[in-house]
Amino acid sequence: MKKRFTEEQIIRVLQEAEGAENVRDVCRKHNVTEQTFYRWRNKYGGMDVSEAKRLRELEKENTELKKMVAEQALDIRMLKDINSKKW
Repeated sequence: MKKRFTEEQIIRVLQEAEGAENVRDVCRKHNVTEQTFYRWRNKYGGMDVSEAKRLRELEKENTELKKMVAEQALDIRMLKDINSKKW
């Protein structure tokens, strides 16, 4: 799924909204819903660009580790099934 905004762009929108009086106007300017804005604020609120990049790296690393654990679990299950059969 392709994202429309990068983390850097999201942080800039959030910083712009901090200085603005009305969040609705900022959302309208950047063509995002208020729900999306508040979701971004929960995830990226208070971050700067370098922290967002680090978060992205950690999420990618976490995904890779989850894949490795799933593959190992399948290997263990397969070995248990082979060992349980009588030859």
